[in-house]
Amino acid sequence: MNATEKDRDIFARTLWGEARGESLAGQIAVAWTIRNRVNDGKARSWWGEGYAGVCQKPYQFSCWNKSDPNYAYLSGAKQIPFREFAQAQIAADQVMGEKLPDPTGGATHYYAAKMPKPPAWALGAQRTLKLGGHIFFKNVP
Repeated sequence: MNATEKDRDIFARTLWGEARGESLAGQIAVAWTIRNRVNDGKARSWWGEGYAGVCQKPYQFSCWNKSDPNYAYLSGAKQIPFREFAQAQIAADQVMGEKLPDPTGGATHYYAAKMPKPPAWALGAQRTLKLGGHIFFKNVP
């Protein structure tokens, strides 16, 4: 897929919003879940189209919800700290450029391990990885 500079920017902002406290490896795992949605056969009908479309589709990534405290940073109203955003950009570039294999085994979903109970969608899904503060899944019913 031909990604634009807007795709790269939105992708990196999403990584920062969803996984800013993670290591580079953790951000790369989150990035692969986004890429797996971009490349999924149902991308145009369900996930959205392209990186920006998938990242900003309503209710897929909570950091883009206007009520989320990260939204002010993602929208540009506040500035993301330089080093943190640079790491998210590196993760985005590595995954967009297929420079690293998918550590999630094809995951299209994840949730924060600190959640008190798994989300309903995780029941019956195949867990593929726990890395940092996230648990990853594929084959979500």
